[in-house]
Amino acid sequence: MCVKNHHLPGPRFNKFPDVTIKTVNKLDAVQTKKLHLLYQEEWFSEGRTLNDIELMLKHTDFVFGFCDTASNELLGFARVISDSVYKAFVFDVIVDKEYRSKGLGRFIMDTIIEHPVLKNVSHIELYCPEDMVSFYEPMGFKTRKSLLLRRERAPG
Repeated sequence: MCVKNHHLPGPRFNKFPDVTIKTVNKLDAVQTKKLHLLYQEEWFSEGRTLNDIELMLKHTDFVFGFCDTASNELLGFARVISDSVYKAFVFDVIVDKEYRSKGLGRFIMDTIIEHPVLKNVSHIELYCPEDMVSFYEPMGFKTRKSLLLRRERAPG
């Protein structure tokens, strides 16, 4: 089943101390390669292949790329899978190490939360390591007593 990426309502720009960021809903080949590099630096995504990332992007409901308007370089990324009514699940929130602690992570999450489709979804959910809970709590995310069950594909 092929899922179309939803379009953002228009380019969204935000100025940070040394760069102006634009939001895109589709990554070009260079940005996809940069995402692959960013993934290799994170515990939750190291080892992902470029081919798998391209396939993942094709089948993700909402893609959020955050790029330098001058160079078009990808500086941040997140994706959301949703039924557009009851549930939206945020995956892979990632910021280039050079741009962390400058507000880009918050800008990414605000863009997702304020998206015209996602803002009407009953629950926006994500999972994160314990040391990131304090980042998400001011945006209204709360820990719940539930278990994450995961079935992993057998190697080979």
